[in-house]
Amino acid sequence: MKPIAALFAAFLVAAQLAPEKALAAEQPQESTYVPPLADPVLEARAKALQRDLRCLVCQGQSIDESNAPLATDLRRLIRQQIQEGQSDDDIKNFLVARYGTFVLMKPPVRQDTFFLWFGPALLVLAGAGVIGVTVLRARRRLATDVENDLESELRDTT
Repeated sequence: MKPIAALFAAFLVAAQLAPEKALAAEQPQESTYVPPLADPVLEARAKALQRDLRCLVCQGQSIDESNAPLATDLRRLIRQQIQEGQSDDDIKNFLVARYGTFVLMKPPVRQDTFFLWFGPALLVLAGAGVIGVTVLRARRRLATDVENDLESELRDTT
């Protein structure tokens, strides 16, 4: 009886895995590998640019760190433009024109990015102000309560 149960369990596992394997076979996996440039200096430029540009899919990673297909395409594009003789600024300007300043890991300080740069500091200052006001009010309330308690004790003793 046990061999039949084991065979049945194996059949159920195989039946569950079969559709996944069939789907995996139908969809070819895209490679995120981008071959390095032959010149080490140009490859170092490409790597530096990749670290300065944000993955638009992952948003928290640079295109150097990301495995998203768009990041792979951008890595290939950067290498292609470097081989064509484009400067780093030209490549960044091309990508900013295409995707906006969000593609830069360190966007420039401008009117539309002001809150991005100074927002966290403003929020910390506002939080510190709220905490300060709350502490001052609590101290005043405590001092008032102590004075009232002392006055009521003096009245009770007389």
